[in-house]
Amino acid sequence: MVAADPLANCPITIEDDRTGLSVETLRRALADHLYFIQGKLPEYASLNDFYLSLAFVVRDRLMPRWLYSKKNYLKPETRIVSYLSAEFLLGPHLENNLINLGIQDAVQQAVESSNLDYDALVRQEEEPGLGNGGLGRLAACYMDSLSSLEIPALGYGIRYEYGIFDQDIRDGWQVEKTDKWLQYGNPWEIPRPSFAVTVKFGGHTEPYVDNDGQYRVRWVPDQVVKGIPYDTPISGYQVNTVNTLRLWKSEAPESFDFQIFNVGDYYGAVDQKIVSENISKVLYPNDEQVQGKELRLMQQFFFVSCALQDMIRIHLTSGRRLDTFHEKFAVQLNDTHPAIGVAELMRLLIDEHYMQWDVAWEVTRQTFAFTNHTLLPEALEKWSVDLFGRILPRHLELIYEINRRFLDQVRLRFMGDESRISQLSLIDESGHRSVRMANLACVGSYSINGVAALHTELVKTTILKDFYDLSPEKFNNKTNGVTPRRWMVQSNPRLVKLITSKIGNGWIKHLDELRGLEGSADDAGFRHEWRQIKLAIKRDLATHIRTRTGIVVNPESMFDVQVKRIHEYKRQHLNVLHIITLYNRLKANPNADVTPRTFIFGGKAAPGYAMAKLMIKFITSVGDVVNNDPDVRDRLKVVFLPDYNVTFGQRVYPAAELSEQISTAGKEASGTGNMKFSMNGALTIGTLDGANVEIRDEVGHENFFLFGLKTEEVAELKAQGYNPWDYYDSNEILKGVIDLVASGHFSHGDTELFRPLLDNLLHHDPFLLLADYQSYIDCQDRVGEAYRDQDNWTRMSIVNTARTGKFSSDRSIREYCEDIWQVKPLPVVVPEYEQSNAALKV
Repeated sequence: MVAADPLANCPITIEDDRTGLSVETLRRALADHLYFIQGKLPEYASLNDFYLSLAFVVRDRLMPRWLYSKKNYLKPETRIVSYLSAEFLLGPHLENNLINLGIQDAVQQAVESSNLDYDALVRQEEEPGLGNGGLGRLAACYMDSLSSLEIPALGYGIRYEYGIFDQDIRDGWQVEKTDKWLQYGNPWEIPRPSFAVTVKFGGHTEPYVDNDGQYRVRWVPDQVVKGIPYDTPISGYQVNTVNTLRLWKSEAPESFDFQIFNVGDYYGAVDQKIVSENISKVLYPNDEQVQGKELRLMQQFFFVSCALQDMIRIHLTSGRRLDTFHEKFAVQLNDTHPAIGVAELMRLLIDEHYMQWDVAWEVTRQTFAFTNHTLLPEALEKWSVDLFGRILPRHLELIYEINRRFLDQVRLRFMGDESRISQLSLIDESGHRSVRMANLACVGSYSINGVAALHTELVKTTILKDFYDLSPEKFNNKTNGVTPRRWMVQSNPRLVKLITSKIGNGWIKHLDELRGLEGSADDAGFRHEWRQIKLAIKRDLATHIRTRTGIVVNPESMFDVQVKRIHEYKRQHLNVLHIITLYNRLKANPNADVTPRTFIFGGKAAPGYAMAKLMIKFITSVGDVVNNDPDVRDRLKVVFLPDYNVTFGQRVYPAAELSEQISTAGKEASGTGNMKFSMNGALTIGTLDGANVEIRDEVGHENFFLFGLKTEEVAELKAQGYNPWDYYDSNEILKGVIDLVASGHFSHGDTELFRPLLDNLLHHDPFLLLADYQSYIDCQDRVGEAYRDQDNWTRMSIVNTARTGKFSSDRSIREYCEDIWQVKPLPVVVPEYEQSNAALKV
């Protein structure tokens, strides 16, 4: 008699190498990708080979979620958010995806048990610099939240071959280096050439009558390019939803002309390829020259046309009629860069799909929603009519017609008010005629939102006042937010572990739950742990500073941080005036009782912005003197950390103790760096500008260091005739600071180096540094005094973190979904892996 097999009825679990999550399966998958995809034996593999292999292992585990999320897009009833943005500043993908998938610990074990350095592999990833700053980073945070909230969404932008420049500092000056983020490959993207579209430029238009006797217009271009989509998965936090970021690369329809080649013109044979590929070559060309302006307009139209053609394809594939396009897609315009979409959707509907004007306009204006991101009138994009007509002749005709019909309605509403009609027109007739892109976005959108409560009120009363008077129901506020997954969980794991030990981990998806931390602010033991974690993070940053710059800083000094794009309105030079003020105190009395501080700056200046570049030189020059003066005795240190990007932010935000948010009131739309600092326990010194107002209200006025003129006071002072010289002449301390700079003390005796900066402050001062100087110095003195009481400072730090729940991008996206897009979550169901069903069945 044969004995029964004791294992016969025991199910054997077999993990697939592509989806399995055990340490052994992950190790096997890592080896397989190295061998079969990278084509390398371990002993000959580079660090980048190992990184790419690991990235593919992680991407495999995203793939089922990604494919079934895409399947949701094609359901006829699914409403999709399309986020159009010229910038997506994503940051590194690897660790973010590990956190969202909940497999970071297992993958780290698999890597380390394979005798590899996990941290080194994470650092190996090249960051895609597809954005300039806040606008692109906001878009990335919103894509994260859309996935985490299970909202079907597509992000559309440009796959710039070269992103924002890498920044080096040489002799104190910014030097721009090419950002070759694609040089070693990008494992996160998948090209989709079968979804390529054609985009036209230039040429002329021809009217004709179709077979039904309808008047039509045909666009005959003189340049045609192909848009090739590259898809990147955007995972949600511990949900199945993985949305798609679809970035477009420009290519020539034919890369090589054999006829031209055969007659000996070898360069001409590839000329079309070069011209076409220039469109997606580099982020934001310098647009001081006409060629730069042309290329920038072509970039904006290129990605918007690609996106809208792609959405129409998806809509028709899902089996719906085109006159219901607005029911399928809610399209958000992230600032004015994609505003040309209003005219392009009209062209596609009327010229390509033969829709009647009135139907097409109704679909168009119910499709788009517009986010305004600026209060600076010069930042509202305008294109000269000549340039616009040369690049987009059909769109200029459509804009003229949209404008004619729109202004006819305006005249009925505001009869005889020619001034208002002039302000509302899509065409600026003053001086050189130009197309106003913000006006086009306002006319063609059903919603117009600002990005902070103060900003929205100012939008309604200043730059878009006439549109608000005409259609107040369109306007609403959606205060910006940032994702806690990137800016806390990934950036600050030590603090996250402490927080979670107290209140659990639910706050990662529901940031309001951080309020539960507030009671711990009164726990001496908890405050001690909080302080020790902050000190450890500061020590790590101090080590990085020494490695990167050679400057030795004291981790027990206050880390006073201002990292953001370099711009006069952000007033980095006001911060430097404070440093010189403290320096003068120490020179006058080397034994003065000054709270030790390390001033940390970071940020990039636009390559063509001379004053911003001079501000960087100003920071570094003052640092060179202060850091090496024996009278200072290391009580003050000034550091400019180069190459500000997402990775930089992940290192610096957790270490900061004082967050400098010191822009002129009424100039910053919102800001999001202010939110990241507060979440990580930094206290803010700031004006009542942008989201500072709401941060102060949330964290408590007693936990925020306020200074400076209010928005209305700024306007009043300017109206009275602001004279900065009066402030210089009447304030001996300020005069001493300015005069020391003018003397060449910080420029090796060169009295001319900083003259443009000083002349601008003394005779123009458009951003009121001198008016706010004394208020800022007095406030900084209060900061220094408060920092001496470390126990109370820690209490304030904990409260800042506990009260930042409002500033999650999840809250922002919920509000967009409910108030603007009318979109509900749609959970993604992914079938369980079964070996019996693993084979292909077509």
